[in-house]
Amino acid sequence: MEQKQIHIVGHKNPDTDSICSALAYSYLKNIENPGQYVANRAGSISNETRFVLDYFNVQEPELLEDVNVQIRDIDFRRTKGVRDKISLRAAWKLMLAEDVVTLPIIYKDNKLKGLITINDIAKSYMDEYDNTILGLAKTPIVNLVEVLDGTLVCGDPDFHIESGKILIGAANVEIVEACVEEDDIVLVVDREDTQREAIKLGASCLIVCLNAKLSQEIKDLANEYKCNIITTYLDTYSAARIINQSIPIRYFMRSSNLVAFHLDDTLESVKDVMSKLRHRDFPIIDDIGNYCGMVSRRNLLAMRKKQVILVDHNERTQAVNGIENAEILEIIDHHRIGSIETINPVYFRNQPVGCTGTILYQMYQERGITPPKDMAGLMCSAILSDTLMFRSPTCTPMDKEAATAMAKIAGIDIESYAMDMFAAGSDLVDKTPYEILYQDFKSFDVEDITFGVAQISSMNKQELSDLAVIMDDYLKESYTTTKCDMLFFVMTNIIEEGSTILCYGDDSIKLIQDAFSVEMQDNICYLPKVVSRKKQIVPNLVEMLQQWDS
Repeated sequence: MEQKQIHIVGHKNPDTDSICSALAYSYLKNIENPGQYVANRAGSISNETRFVLDYFNVQEPELLEDVNVQIRDIDFRRTKGVRDKISLRAAWKLMLAEDVVTLPIIYKDNKLKGLITINDIAKSYMDEYDNTILGLAKTPIVNLVEVLDGTLVCGDPDFHIESGKILIGAANVEIVEACVEEDDIVLVVDREDTQREAIKLGASCLIVCLNAKLSQEIKDLANEYKCNIITTYLDTYSAARIINQSIPIRYFMRSSNLVAFHLDDTLESVKDVMSKLRHRDFPIIDDIGNYCGMVSRRNLLAMRKKQVILVDHNERTQAVNGIENAEILEIIDHHRIGSIETINPVYFRNQPVGCTGTILYQMYQERGITPPKDMAGLMCSAILSDTLMFRSPTCTPMDKEAATAMAKIAGIDIESYAMDMFAAGSDLVDKTPYEILYQDFKSFDVEDITFGVAQISSMNKQELSDLAVIMDDYLKESYTTTKCDMLFFVMTNIIEEGSTILCYGDDSIKLIQDAFSVEMQDNICYLPKVVSRKKQIVPNLVEMLQQWDS
């Protein structure tokens, strides 16, 4: 079984800390377990984060849209596909050897062509077919040789039977003359006159039973008339009884209306389909149609949940979709303890610092590992972003210490680099209102209330002023699609160290006024010295909601 990857992922609508922490932690974990840990993102990256990744030449993490159990997480059977020309007998033997009841049939390029089941084979024995069935099925001569356990003495191994009937040439020559026609398959024993006459009458294949000896004259005659000759140890009755087993499986396979699952299909969707169909097995294909294996209801019992490590969050509403169906191994965070629940105990590291990157810096130190330049640059960038270059009230001496140490390794000047990073992040000209709202959006649950807080930062005062007009209208438009009772949009001026807040939703204005002791003009107000969503905005809103509830 291939090594199972462990996903390290931050929250939806990831900020710089979320992306950089996932990358830095995956690097640290892979030192001891190379290749096992992979950094992911749960949403699109911001301009600020892209600037950081480009600056340190680090590849953007792959998008992880959900962590629900998928077909690829199940120990499904890797039953090999077969070609459609193999005989019924060969298919039967393979089913017995593999202990399966369904065989997948594939093209040369490994694309799925059809299926044949043990019931299909049984039906082929029980149904009555006339003596032209081998021709109708375009049976390869090699299938006859295989089923009869015989030897092709004369003829073309690539020959296919395309017409003619099956006859037993045990009678006298006169009867053979009356019955045998061109392209027939004739079963004979040692009567040379019967053999000769059948060949001259145009038989396409002579099956000589009981391993009867053939004269050179008969062999030469067969070559002259292009007649295939097979010898077998079987008697004529036994040979006639099993000859239909040589029919290629394509004649009985099912190739239309096939139900196949994809590797990315979720367990729930697979169960739903299986509950409506009584098939024993279903084929699995990848995203370009290549056949991968077979799955049955029994295989679903052996599912393996995706294993994840969460960084920079521990709120269920912020986590990647399907988190309730994944196995959480670790949580590394610096926010309030939220609503994530786990079945088993996990490693949970939560510290009151300004950034997850600071915690990772400590973890590198604890393991005696000096991060390379790019990882140090990522962790420093995360700290500068989350603490607004040490301006945020969330910033601690540990954050400053970590950022300073990482900046030295990364070879950057903190102030000039941070200004460039913030400038890249505050360039909102080409972004749509949707992209701006969800660039850094988080939702929170308090009692029976869900509220969402989006935050953007900029060093351009005029840009923020213009944006307030645009986003005021957009909040009202998007309110019904967010599934939140209240929406708050925070525009933080990095230079002035203050924030303008827009809100929408029942009681949202009252909540801001009560939580911050301000008067709102319509649905907007300015909060000086308020820059941190984590430490200043969300805690005030949560506390006030709890007071309302009590």
